[in-house]
Amino acid sequence: MTQHDAVLFANEAFYLAFRSRDYAAMADIWASGAPVACIHPGWPPLHGRDDVLESWRGIFGGDNPPEISCHAPRAYVYGDVATVICYERVPQSYLIATNVFTREGGLWKLVHHQAGPTNGAPEAYQDEEPPQIN
Repeated sequence: MTQHDAVLFANEAFYLAFRSRDYAAMADIWASGAPVACIHPGWPPLHGRDDVLESWRGIFGGDNPPEISCHAPRAYVYGDVATVICYERVPQSYLIATNVFTREGGLWKLVHHQAGPTNGAPEAYQDEEPPQIN
């Protein structure tokens, strides 16, 4: 597997944890040795692993956690850092997201996630199901 493919795999693992509301998997995806940050749509920035993971615990435990899928991911690898830019499909709309990863213990770990509104949608992916990992 190329590093490019490994980053896309880590990105899909993030969305799988999100879709399945799996807190343990989400906690495992985030880096533990590097500083992390997260900006959920409409939220102020969250800094630090504890605050970021607490936000996911709240989202997963809420009355109406969002249904989400990743579309049209594009990975860019810069040595031990990588970014993925993708669309997030949520009910009746799309968001645009940036996910930043770093290599930690030979694995790609998330250090930053930011999602927000977009005016567009990935035309080629509007009706396509996201790739699945087994």
